Amino acid sequence: MSGVRLLILCGRSPRHLYVANRLCEAATPIAIVHETGREWTAKAVSRSLRPANLWSKVSRRLRDRDRRGQEAKFFFGGGPAVLARPELVTEVPYVNHPEVAGLAARLKPDIIAVFGTGLIRGPLLSAGRVGIINLHGGLSPRYRGSDCTFWALYNGEFDQVGCTLHFIDPGIDTGDLIAHICPEITEGDDELTLFWRAVRDSAAVYAECLQRLERGEALGRKQNERGNLYLFKRRTRRHERELDAMLRNGLLKGVQLPARIHWFKRAAEAAMGADS
Repeated sequence: MSGVRLLILCGRSPRHLYVANRLCEAATPIAIVHETGREWTAKAVSRSLRPANLWSKVSRRLRDRDRRGQEAKFFFGGGPAVLARPELVTEVPYVNHPEVAGLAARLKPDIIAVFGTGLIRGPLLSAGRVGIINLHGGLSPRYRGSDCTFWALYNGEFDQVGCTLHFIDPGIDTGDLIAHICPEITEGDDELTLFWRAVRDSAAVYAECLQRLERGEALGRKQNERGNLYLFKRRTRRHERELDAMLRNGLLKGVQLPARIHWFKRAAEAAMGADS
């Protein structure tokens, strides 16, 4: 365990708990904040009540509920999907709640580690002595936003399946890149397996990232293009049926890609051959 004082902000699904547990093993956790809902502004309510958005949210909730048992088994095997340090948990309705900023100001973490929350805004963006880091379920900048494993498969860009570790800035998955983590891909895989495998692989890389930063490594490189932003509402039942059909018809037939990790160091170090 390193001496990095860590504030963890995460969701409550098994994948979020798994990553949080790996981070707790790698650093010195001082608090874990669970986001239990979302921030409801008048604009957000109006947007959510649009028929297309409402149907998308309801169908996704039902799908995620049905998959929770599978997800828990994938990440925790036969054991319970629980946090290793439940005594550190604070629950808030949304991640930008004033209580979270107050907690960060009081505890003064070295790093704030994020996975599975809403978009970070306000004073949290400048909290953390070293910075605030996110695990994003796609390869930024080409795949930013939501459902990035789905869209990489749908677009036939199998080498773009993976996760990104990045520093957080005010944009959506646009902060300085720390690492790309790509899972092994075989012809028998599907969207869910690949996403979970990428997250599982990323947990170890997230833990290593904390140790590298503690050693003073200059991680983080500007994203060199705007890429593509995939919004939550873009994925529809039509797209899902089409991908299901493509997978049944051999979309991944003969595909065998190894697991890959690429670290991004600051430009000056990279010029001296410091990439690994």
